Amino acid sequence: MSAAPPRGGRAAESIAGGLGGLLRDRAATDGDRVLFRFDGVETTVAQVEDRTNRLADVLAAHGVRRGDRVAVMLANGVGFPVAWLAIAKLGAVMVPVNPGYRSADLAHVVKDSGAVLALAGSNAAAEALLALDFGEVGLLDPADAGPAPEPVRAAGAFDAGAELAAAPGVRELPDVGWDDLVNLQYTSGTTGFPKGCMLTHRYWLHLAELAADVAAVTPDDVDLTAQPFYYMDPQWNTVLCLLTGIPLVILPRFSASGFWPSVREHGVTFFYVLGTMPLLLLKQPPDPERDRAHRVRLVLCSGITPALHAAIEERWGAPWREAYGSTEAGVVLAVSPEDTASVGTGAMGRPVPGKEAKVVREDGSDAADGEVGEIVVRGEPMLTGYWNRDEPLLRDGWYPMGDLGYRDARGHYHLVGRLKEMIRRGSENIAAAEVEAVLTGHPAVRAAAVVPVPDELFGEEVKAFVQTAEPVDPGELVAYVRARLADFKTPRFVEFVEAFPMTPSERIAKHLLPSGRGGAYDTREENR
Repeated sequence: MSAAPPRGGRAAESIAGGLGGLLRDRAATDGDRVLFRFDGVETTVAQVEDRTNRLADVLAAHGVRRGDRVAVMLANGVGFPVAWLAIAKLGAVMVPVNPGYRSADLAHVVKDSGAVLALAGSNAAAEALLALDFGEVGLLDPADAGPAPEPVRAAGAFDAGAELAAAPGVRELPDVGWDDLVNLQYTSGTTGFPKGCMLTHRYWLHLAELAADVAAVTPDDVDLTAQPFYYMDPQWNTVLCLLTGIPLVILPRFSASGFWPSVREHGVTFFYVLGTMPLLLLKQPPDPERDRAHRVRLVLCSGITPALHAAIEERWGAPWREAYGSTEAGVVLAVSPEDTASVGTGAMGRPVPGKEAKVVREDGSDAADGEVGEIVVRGEPMLTGYWNRDEPLLRDGWYPMGDLGYRDARGHYHLVGRLKEMIRRGSENIAAAEVEAVLTGHPAVRAAAVVPVPDELFGEEVKAFVQTAEPVDPGELVAYVRARLADFKTPRFVEFVEAFPMTPSERIAKHLLPSGRGGAYDTREENR
């Protein structure tokens, strides 16, 4: 394999055409190298260039124009990044959609984004999208962006993969700039339904470059992602691999038992994990003969349990280093691979190049080292705003992360808690107001309040306090939510109340509700 293309945003930004132009340039200079490995198949840069050209032609033939939003509802595989880069080549905007969404959350994302067309990976997904009556839906094989994996049965859908195979493989790129919008990445905000983060071509380039610098990527590296592609992580991994000339191993999903065998099989040298993934990996039976039989030189992680940090490093014989950020702000903080002193301290590191961070008090003044306050940041990359929202993005020039933390004497930042009224279940962010809105749609429910409760495995679980107008079985309420929202948003616990404590402004005073699980209905107990 030839040497990796130079990192450095300025060099890549000089390439015309945004992400599509970057792909085209890499195909011209090093098209034979492998970009993706998925399910035993290797896909080269040149093959991705060809498929994205063809799919861009298909989308254009179905009316997609520059600036249009295209929803992508695909499982993991080569199909998702091919769809993303094809959309980028049109100057259009991708709207990633969680395949686990149901009627309420799916309708919000599709309608709020104004998507004119969608790509789906199954007839079931196509039917759910077509039920929203917004436009056409094309079926695409998630594995390889080929013909639909099953006969097209959804009325009104078309086989985008079959049309791709018959389309021309050459396409002129529009004059797409690095500051043009390329993603509406929906993420739960402080309240209400998910908000669409407006992310540009430049955002993804800078984020990928920072990650490559933090990981000190070389041409001999092999990257891996196990997160679903509708998350931001596999997307920046894709751009990172385009920039640095290394392959990206895509797993269909995260499996604690299958993760390390895949790492060994593909010779992976670094990867990023978050949420409960490290804990679930540690809970796997140890194998002294194989646990260290790998090429991994660095693991990037978020939210690792400090008390288990040293044990995790000892088991697999590789440094695990924290990184902190968000969809809105990209990567903000990171611990360097050489910083062994941070192991087990909970430190999230110092600001990465191009970013500044500080901790502020409620009045906006700077907090002293060791003093807890809100973490605020500025620099690049950063979202340009929230779609269809006119709320202010910055506060005195700084973006508020919505997290409580402090800076230690070494200049490292530590996370204490969250200001956002969200529930963090594993790696999923859940807006309480979104679940409450669905619950109160049930005819028997008068009011509802959704809060987090501590959980050993997931960090937090979802609990719903419900005030009813008439008797109703808690299992019925759980089923009602599950039919309308993704499974991970469905309350595990339900507790009935006669009345809610209220604030002077007539809002439910959640801080006065009983803490813990108490005698609440537990879906896990009922399903045993």
